[in-house]
This record gives sequence, structure tokens and C-alpha cells, in this order.
Amino acid sequence: MADTTNITIRMDVELKKQAEQLFNELGMNMTTAFNIFLRQAVRQQRIPFDITLEIPNAETMSAFEEVERMKKDPTLGKTYTDVDGMMKELLT
Repeated sequence: MADTTNITIRMDVELKKQAEQLFNELGMNMTTAFNIFLRQAVRQQRIPFDITLEIPNAETMSAFEEVERMKKDPTLGKTYTDVDGMMKELLT
């Protein structure tokens, strides 16, 4: 077995519980999950997932849902086949 070392990480108690439950369901413990993360980071030479703030807020999500409803039922609102037609109507 390779030499090992210990690390200490501080985290929110609830986050730890949720992570342990998830990893348990995936058949691993926290140590294995961290090792997988670190191996992927070293292998890819980057954080192995996107880190972004582009999470739609409630208003944006509501607009997405409205569009989906309108696509399923065109009687719910006006639709356009091109941007020029839409802009012409909006500006008049």
C-alpha cells in the first residue's frame, strides 16, 4: 500500500451528512470520494467540473416554464416565426 497522509477539512454539518448519504448510496465513503475528486483534478490539471454562478433565479425559471407551456399549447400566447416580425409588432 502507498504511503498515506491525513487531511482535515471543515464543512457545514448538514452538507457533510448529505454528502455521506450520497456517497454511501454510490457505494463509497467520504475518503474514497475525495480521492476520486483529487485524482481527476490531477489527471485533468483542473477542477474536474464547471464552477459557475449561472443558476437561473426563480423568475427566469418561471419564464422557461411558461415558454414550455406555450410550445405545448400555442393558444396560450402569440408566437412568431422570425425576430423581425416580432420586433415590428413590439415597436408599433
